[in-house]
Amino acid sequence: MPFNTPKRILKYFRQDSRAVTPYRVNQWFKWLSPGLSIKRWLLISASGVCFVGLGLAIWIKLTPIFYAIQLVEGFLNKVTTILPSYISGPLVLLLGFLLILWGQSRTVGSITEVFRTDGDEELIDLLLNYRRLNRGPKIVVVGGGTGLSTLLRGLKTYSANITAVVTVADDGGSSGRLRREIGVLPPGDIRSCLAALASEEKLLTELFQYRFKAGDGLVGHSFGNLFLTAMSDITGDLEQAIAASSKVLAVRGQVLPATLSDMRLWAELADGRRIEGESNITHAKGSIIRLGCTPTNPPALPKALQAIEEADFIVIGPGSLYTSIIPNLLVPEIAAAIAKRCQKGNPPIPCIYVCNIMTQPGETQGYSVADHIRAIDRACGRHLFSAVLVQKQSPSETSLIRYAQENSHPVFLDREEVAQLKRRIILANVMDEDEQGLVRHNPQRLAGVLFRWYSRASKMRG
Repeated sequence: MPFNTPKRILKYFRQDSRAVTPYRVNQWFKWLSPGLSIKRWLLISASGVCFVGLGLAIWIKLTPIFYAIQLVEGFLNKVTTILPSYISGPLVLLLGFLLILWGQSRTVGSITEVFRTDGDEELIDLLLNYRRLNRGPKIVVVGGGTGLSTLLRGLKTYSANITAVVTVADDGGSSGRLRREIGVLPPGDIRSCLAALASEEKLLTELFQYRFKAGDGLVGHSFGNLFLTAMSDITGDLEQAIAASSKVLAVRGQVLPATLSDMRLWAELADGRRIEGESNITHAKGSIIRLGCTPTNPPALPKALQAIEEADFIVIGPGSLYTSIIPNLLVPEIAAAIAKRCQKGNPPIPCIYVCNIMTQPGETQGYSVADHIRAIDRACGRHLFSAVLVQKQSPSETSLIRYAQENSHPVFLDREEVAQLKRRIILANVMDEDEQGLVRHNPQRLAGVLFRWYSRASKMRG
């Protein structure tokens, strides 16, 4: 071994300590950040210690404390004769501060080990993030399907006060089978939203989304759908089942069905056909001229109405126009509550519609942005939102070719028509494309654009 190896090791540890020390000091100072509600309780605790000592002294008539003070005084006199007070004083202060820092860091470290989820994040960072999210605006998102869960994944990084109002008109796939065989409300869209808002470990979320690939009667079912169905039976209704599942997944915010009624869609097509059932409407491959539901006026979930009443910001979409978004608005109380907050509020709160990037065969083939807006206005009989978010750039040639084969094209922005509908246009690049040319909204970019628009709209209102 070379003679300079110990020097190298010492140099390494010095460099490492210099790198770690600023980080630790920065972490300690974070505890002084405003809004944590930590400093006040530490001060109250210290005051409590002083009062306990004072009370003890009064109770025992100061006699033992008097002799203890004399003993300490004698000890300090001897110390100061050996070391002058201007040396011994700072040394004792330094020792006290070091003991406090050591004790506090070990205490915080022990607590962090309990609450740490990924093995990296410090407790102070968890607390700061928790406070930031809980101070976020109250957001209500209305929709369903893949589009809504995509948006929720982005929004949960900005606020924990999110309410997703989800359609219960689905009658296809695993949800449809459970609805027909057991008679429960379809849990599919609710399951996806719960998984999107979950802050629990990734494995638990993947379990909730897992679909069985084998087993008599299990193939195609997702674990989350079966879990929600079982919880509905145990708790008595879907609302309680969602609340219990939210605790399991540590959901940020809440997911609420628009109604607890057994809601079923029907559509009248341009060729005169009347199609029953959500899954059959898309497969009919016709032009929808009217959409309705049975029962005609399903009652809204009271908690959904309360969330809308208390909202700071309402987002409609993205998602399938006729089978994910409009079904929520066919619940008259939901549409009326949104209109009251966004159009008649004093002042009205920001409300925006996130338009789809591509048209959907069987629902919106040939639709422009204005056509999407007209369909929503026609379904609920009023204007609900003041702005529409539209993808700015067109997808790549690969994506266009892929979607054209399915008779799907980018939603055309007809500016003049949208202006006549008295809607403001928000253009932004919020699109993702995968290697196969599949187009989706990017959760983080979409949420970022919505929050920037909300901030500007709030400042203009204020």
